[in-house]
Amino acid sequence: MDKQQRVANFKKLGFGVFIHFGLFSILESGEWVKYAQGISDADYEPLKNRFEVKEDWAEKLVSEIEAAGARYAVLTTRHQDGFSLYDTKGLNDYDAPHSKCGRDLVREFTDACNRHGVVPIFFHTVFDWREKTYETDFKAYLKYLRASIEVLCKNYGKVGGFWFDGMWDKPDADWEEAELYGIIRKYQPQAVIVNNTGLHRRGAVDNDWIDVATFERGRPDAPLGDMAGEMCETIGSHWARAARDVNFKSGRDLLTSYMACRRYGANFLFNVGPKADGGLCALDLGILQTIGAWNRIFAKALRDTAPSGVETGGGDFVLRGKDGRYYLFVGGLAMVVGDANVVLTDNQDDAPTAGRDAVLSDGKTKKRIVLRGFAQTIKSARWIDSGEELAVKATPEGAEIVCTAFRYGTDLVWRVAELQI
Repeated sequence: MDKQQRVANFKKLGFGVFIHFGLFSILESGEWVKYAQGISDADYEPLKNRFEVKEDWAEKLVSEIEAAGARYAVLTTRHQDGFSLYDTKGLNDYDAPHSKCGRDLVREFTDACNRHGVVPIFFHTVFDWREKTYETDFKAYLKYLRASIEVLCKNYGKVGGFWFDGMWDKPDADWEEAELYGIIRKYQPQAVIVNNTGLHRRGAVDNDWIDVATFERGRPDAPLGDMAGEMCETIGSHWARAARDVNFKSGRDLLTSYMACRRYGANFLFNVGPKADGGLCALDLGILQTIGAWNRIFAKALRDTAPSGVETGGGDFVLRGKDGRYYLFVGGLAMVVGDANVVLTDNQDDAPTAGRDAVLSDGKTKKRIVLRGFAQTIKSARWIDSGEELAVKATPEGAEIVCTAFRYGTDLVWRVAELQI
């Protein structure tokens, strides 16, 4: 399979779920707890004797991911602490089969994904705090890394992609990327290759083998051309379970990031951090279910759609569907109670347009959007969530659509109108 097809297939997925899970989940202090708190190998490695994961963890988790409308899931098969959730086939015994769990968790994850029609993607660190050759004999370490990836390529059936992280730790080193990525192309030619360039180089692509530009905690702000794109975002300050992290993003913040991705044809990868037994905490599950409820309402506007190139003059945008229909995504709408306009918060900095500005003076409940350069004649425009028909007229600038506010009882943050031409 060539790069163009891999990129096209990945773009269609649209929404995925990141899963940060490992020994660090036991300590409930984030995925970097070993490094950040200076925990020695001698104190950290015995955690594997406490790593007891429920038998049905993968089935429950993947079913929740599917219900949320996600079409792929990315699991941390090995994080920087060096512990592997898969059977390393003798590379070492620091893995899930040699822990108290006694099972290959990557096998359980991929089997659950296959049952639920969710594409499995493997996160794998490229640097390792435990493997001493990373510092003492880098070429030997790279052979160990490649052997690890070969195990994942050969033993779990069809894999949707490999999600690497950590080359930024040695930015001037020769990571022998061609050899690493060549293993994937040999065994998993359809798999996308992702290499996270980190917080300070969002959207950078350093190698022609890479299929997906990453935007860690940052929204893409331009079309990506021949590349696929993906923003990964988590609800708090940590990626793995952190019991004392209450710095949560709202559903509105996450949906606005999701829409920023879809505007440019990028995927949104929302992170969850399971507890040590593999189950989700109430907050992660609640937000996942909230996004799922939104996805179900607007599914036909999100599945197999792509940027249209139509300009709205603001943060709103239009996607083109396979069936020749178009979908207008509108943010910043207020809620109406009777004849009164209600804006629930002044904190609208991340919305495409501020709530108060989105409500114009003509009746205080309407927002006019002109689709500039839209050559087709729009026969009708209807809100997907309510079926309400919107007023449409042709103007010298383009098609004008009058967008009405939410009625009391509904605030979906973003609203989508289906346009028939």
